[in-house]
Amino acid sequence: MTAVTPTDSADRQEKTGLGNYFVSNYPPFSFWMPDHAASAREALQQPPRADTPLGLYLHIPFCRKRCKFCYFRVYTDKNGSDIETYVQALEREVELWMQTPLARDREVQYIYFGGGTPSFLSATQLERLFARVKRLVNWGSAAEITFECEPGTLQRHKLEMLREAGVTRLSLGVENLTDSILQANGRAHLSEEIYRSWGWISELGFPQVNIDLISGMVGETWDNWREVIDKTIAMAPDCVTIYQMELPFNTVFSKELKMLGQEDPVGAVADWPTKRAWVDYAFNRMGEAGYSISSAYTLVKDPQKARFTYRDSLWRGADMFGTGVASFGHVRGTHVQNIDSWEGWMGALDKGELPISRALPLSDRQRFVREAILLLKTGEWRSDEFLVRHGLDPLVEFSSQVADLCSRGLAGPMEGGLRLTRAGLLQVDRLLPPFFEPEHRQFTRYT
Repeated sequence: MTAVTPTDSADRQEKTGLGNYFVSNYPPFSFWMPDHAASAREALQQPPRADTPLGLYLHIPFCRKRCKFCYFRVYTDKNGSDIETYVQALEREVELWMQTPLARDREVQYIYFGGGTPSFLSATQLERLFARVKRLVNWGSAAEITFECEPGTLQRHKLEMLREAGVTRLSLGVENLTDSILQANGRAHLSEEIYRSWGWISELGFPQVNIDLISGMVGETWDNWREVIDKTIAMAPDCVTIYQMELPFNTVFSKELKMLGQEDPVGAVADWPTKRAWVDYAFNRMGEAGYSISSAYTLVKDPQKARFTYRDSLWRGADMFGTGVASFGHVRGTHVQNIDSWEGWMGALDKGELPISRALPLSDRQRFVREAILLLKTGEWRSDEFLVRHGLDPLVEFSSQVADLCSRGLAGPMEGGLRLTRAGLLQVDRLLPPFFEPEHRQFTRYT
């Protein structure tokens, strides 16, 4: 057996291997247990905590095609009757959530239609869903209503309906603008559909439009990436979100590699230094075009106009009802996830029960750690904000971790807090586990 040196190990960590890299919540999902579902139900019977906003997430799990890098709960084989049954069940679930003491008489600060592909639904189905939810939920003063779209599922009349219904933030899943790369990665749309839908979106004047891109898709090259960024700048969206490609265990790509006997996928996807270099290039080019960096993943054209209510509220501990199969939520300091099978989710709702599968109540310390971890992804901490909300200063509580980041040139002091350097921001997810509580630090699958 060949010995593995520390240098080998460090080099290997820079390769794109199987598993999750992106940290989207804390504590990790594997610590959410069915035994804690009762805690979530008890939380729903309590009044809301003072000054805690409420959000609503609706999961639309249908897609024309499963992307080869997708690890979400989505379906590509449901017929029209199945889809109609699902939408009706989703409406029942929203009603059950809104009848709880935690939700009763509360206004909703934000609503997020995610997927899957929300725009997979027909304009008629969407119109009925919006109308029904509006009757159930007090969203008249909602600061943000976000709707995710796949370009090939859009028609002008569907976009007109969304605009009239009050969508304030449209998010378009572009990922790349080259047909061969879109096809190699299993995307359902091609570039022609992107530009066609973009023309309609621009004409209708949504308050904020985001474009999603992915750095490091299979087949990506420097030349292509430069071209993608130039074309994105020419489109001039209000916001651009750039993710770095990873290979979670349950994706088509990962399963294909295993079938081929390639348990080690090195070379299948660009390594992390390359992906970080591509994002860095995008940050620089878009900065020259007038965009500002809003987080490790987002750039905005006008910081005064761009809003991230969903992100900023949820990361600071807002209540959020996650509706739909396998959806995640957060209720009065307790993480919660729905049943992740079609039959189980439907069955619970048929019995008039919320389809809660597992949960995790957070201690005060864990709520502080969670917020510190997630807000570091925006690139900075402000001590006064944490002191007001938690009575703790992350610069003090994590003094050794902060010192390590600063010594490596990944962070530095700013007035009233800490700011990541560009090098730190580009790899923030790999910097977060040392901030976890000890029992969570060795766990490598975060999503």
